[in-house]
Amino acid sequence: MEISPDLTVYFSYEFIKLNDTLIFTWIVMFILVAFSWLVTRRVTSSSIISDKQNFLEILVDGLLTQIEGATNQHPERFLPLLGTLFIFILVSNILSAVPGFSPPTGSLSTTTAFSLIVFLAVPYYGIKENGLVNYLKSYVQPSPLMLPFNIIGEVSRTFALAVRLFGNILSGTMMGAILLVIMPLLVPVIMQLLGLLIGVVQAYIFTVLAAVFIAAGLEVHSESGQKV
Repeated sequence: MEISPDLTVYFSYEFIKLNDTLIFTWIVMFILVAFSWLVTRRVTSSSIISDKQNFLEILVDGLLTQIEGATNQHPERFLPLLGTLFIFILVSNILSAVPGFSPPTGSLSTTTAFSLIVFLAVPYYGIKENGLVNYLKSYVQPSPLMLPFNIIGEVSRTFALAVRLFGNILSGTMMGAILLVIMPLLVPVIMQLLGLLIGVVQAYIFTVLAAVFIAAGLEVHSESGQKV
């Protein structure tokens, strides 16, 4: 059993590699695209809606509520990014209960890519909200001496975001493999249920932390130290 999907390589040429991470990422993408098409092709505003549309509305409403609670901002503008991250991570983690499926979130390259997206989203929303000059001023508040520390803080929290998700998924995979050898009859059912719970929690935590980081980038301080 391979711990990380990066380790199973089917094709390699120079820096190009086709491994389980890419394959299972494409599978998750296909599932999400197909589900989105099935749900949205018959969306209606009438009082009678399908079960699929009802599920979609509950999901979107729940995401909007959580994003608003984490950012104290109007959540609609953050929904495309944060909602996509949450759903992809959630589906990837849930599918780990399927025999033979290696979740892409068990790859450090995948979690690093997600964290880099959040890292770039923070200045994007911050500059869009407050302008380039005001956003850059936040790095030298309350003193210009804080510039290197603020930059280090941005980079370190991005690294921590990637490692947190990767570490939790990896540890769950390792625990499942070890316990499966020790107790092969009882453990699979228990570990699958526990894995589903952990997958949902990790998707939620990653999304909330991303929302908090983006909200922090929207805070701009004036020279007097007051938020504007």
